[in-house]
Amino acid sequence: MKLLLIAPNIDGTDIGEAYIAFKWAEALSRLTDLTVLSFERPGRAPLSAQLPGARVVTWPEPAWARRNERLNAMLKPAWPIFAAHVRRWITVAISQGDTFDIAHQLMPQAARYASPLRHFPVPYVIGPLGGALSTPEGFQAEAGSAPLFTRLRNLDGFRFRHDPWLRASYANAACVLGVAPYVRDILAAIPLKRFEAVLELGIDNVAPLRTTPRAPGPLRLLHVGRGVRTKGLRDTVRAMALLRDLPVTLTSAGGGEEIALCRAEAAALGLSDRVTFLDRQPRDRIEDLYRSHDIFVFPSFREPAGGVLYEAMRHALPVITAARGGPDFIIDDTCGLRVPVSTPDRFATDIATAIRALATAPDRLFQLGTAARAKVERDGLWPAKAARMVALYQSIVT
Repeated sequence: MKLLLIAPNIDGTDIGEAYIAFKWAEALSRLTDLTVLSFERPGRAPLSAQLPGARVVTWPEPAWARRNERLNAMLKPAWPIFAAHVRRWITVAISQGDTFDIAHQLMPQAARYASPLRHFPVPYVIGPLGGALSTPEGFQAEAGSAPLFTRLRNLDGFRFRHDPWLRASYANAACVLGVAPYVRDILAAIPLKRFEAVLELGIDNVAPLRTTPRAPGPLRLLHVGRGVRTKGLRDTVRAMALLRDLPVTLTSAGGGEEIALCRAEAAALGLSDRVTFLDRQPRDRIEDLYRSHDIFVFPSFREPAGGVLYEAMRHALPVITAARGGPDFIIDDTCGLRVPVSTPDRFATDIATAIRALATAPDRLFQLGTAARAKVERDGLWPAKAARMVALYQSIVT
């Protein structure tokens, strides 16, 4: 199968979307005749060397777009330039007799970028798309004000209803992929030919299997995530105040403006001896934390996907998370507990109830953790994800 894959950044030496796109391209290059179109950053390992099994075409990423990394990650200001490069290259390739069975716009993940693929008679796939989740009403007062460029997501719904280029991109796609089923609801204003929920994340391997239940002692809860209100750390700290009768501790690994607020909240609730804040940690230390803890508590209530869930699951940690967005898709009843998102007070109470349910049932704790590892091994390994994607392609072109 001849596959054309496009993404503005594909780089195995980077992080975030660029790294995820690389892992997809690497896995797909082993199963297809792959051509990749992407930007390339000066000073980085050439993409052609990173993907020796693919035909690679790149253009220099504009220097002005890289001056503010967070702005670049959120808005993709150079997308029109990349789309123009892609459109010109495909036009020339087709005129010279090049053919593709299918094309795939893998990134950006945000669902606000019109696709250059809509201009060509090649069936194409877009996604997995994510984002566009709003902050639940009950949490908006505590979430504070967001930067201007993140508030621009409020325009997405208007564009899905009225932007002709964006609507054509999705309506003409052979299939639109979303990181979770909620994306289909977000795109409800556009008549899609086909929608599939496909998590964009994957893993390379799973940790060694835990063969026996945890040893007696305090139950060790772990939260890993960037220090922002929506990640649910403050709600977990509040839940700890409702568990004073149980030997339970909480460790937080992450940096950001929310950490100081959570530290103050823990002190005000008299929990300083039961809650440890480690701030941001290197990757090897995070892996040690997964190995040494018993439950991963990540009640992020505006999470499009949730890569840390996969990280915890590969270590056989049962998960307590929010019944919303990506976590509600990743976690099922076999591997964790999902907590409804309502008001902050109710949310903390329900998180505490979920923790209590596992703290008093060690056999269930062990079963959920074992099933979490099995689920991520079945669904998350990159070769298996790529094989399912190729099967999707084949169902489209046949």
